Amino acid sequence: MKQIAQIFLLCTIFISVVSCNRNSITRIMKSKDIEYKLKKGEQFYASKKYTKAQLIFEDLFPLMRNDARFEDLYYKYAYCAYYMDDYLNAENLFKGFLDVFPKSSRASEIDYMRAYCYYRQSPIIELDQSATEKTIGFMQVHINNYPESPKLESANEIIDRCNQKLELKEANAADLYFKVSSYKAAAISFTQLLNHYPQSAMADRYKFMIIRSYYEYAFMSVLSKQTERYEKVIEEYYDFIDRFPESKLTKDAEKYFQLSQNNLKAIKNEQTNQKS
Repeated sequence: MKQIAQIFLLCTIFISVVSCNRNSITRIMKSKDIEYKLKKGEQFYASKKYTKAQLIFEDLFPLMRNDARFEDLYYKYAYCAYYMDDYLNAENLFKGFLDVFPKSSRASEIDYMRAYCYYRQSPIIELDQSATEKTIGFMQVHINNYPESPKLESANEIIDRCNQKLELKEANAADLYFKVSSYKAAAISFTQLLNHYPQSAMADRYKFMIIRSYYEYAFMSVLSKQTERYEKVIEEYYDFIDRFPESKLTKDAEKYFQLSQNNLKAIKNEQTNQKS
C-alpha cells in the first residue's frame, strides 16, 4: 500500500509538471500559433492572471489589427492594466480604445472607465489635485456625451466627492493663512473659497471667516489704515446677514461688527480731540 501511495504521488507530481510546462508563459510567447496564444491569453484573463494575459495580448496586438476579434483583445488588454492597478497606463489604453473604436457598443463603458482611472489616481488632500480636477472634467464629459449611461449616478457622486475634496484643500489653505496671522491673505482666500463653492454647507462659515480675518487685519494695521479696514468688516457683515439670515454664526459675526463700530468711534473721537 505504501508503494502504491508513492507511485500515485509521483504521478500527480509528473502531471503537475507537464501541466505547468504546457502553460509556461515562455513556451506560449515563443509559439507562432495565434489561435493557441489567444486561447491561452483568454484563459489567463479569465483566471485573473492579468500579468500573463497582458504579455500575451500585447504580443498579439500587431498580429490581430485586422482581425474581427481585435476590439475584444484591446478591451481586455486595457482592463489588464486597470486590474493591475496601473491606472495611468489603463487611462491611456481606454483613451486609445475610444480612438480606435469610437462607435463601439462598449464606448460608454470605456469612456466612464477612463474618467474613473483619473479618480483612482486622485491623491490625498495635501498633494497636487490635478488628477482630481481631471476626474471632474472627464466625468462631466461622460455625462454630457452619454445621457443614457448606466453610470450617470456614479459619475455625479464622484464629481461631488471630488468637489468636496478640492473644497477641503482650499479651506485648509485659507485656515492656515489665518493661523499664521496672514489675515489679508486669509480674507482673500476665504472670499475665493466662497466664490468657488457658494452652495457649500460651510458657506456661512467661510463668510464669517472673511469678517473675522478682515477685523484682525484692521486691528493689526497702522492707525492711518484702520478706518477703511474696519469699514470693510462692517460691509462684509451686512453682506453676511443678507446672505445667511438663519446662520448659527450670526451672533459671532455681530461681535466683530460691534467691535469695528466701537473702534471706528474711538478713532473718530481721537481725531476730533487732536484737532481741538
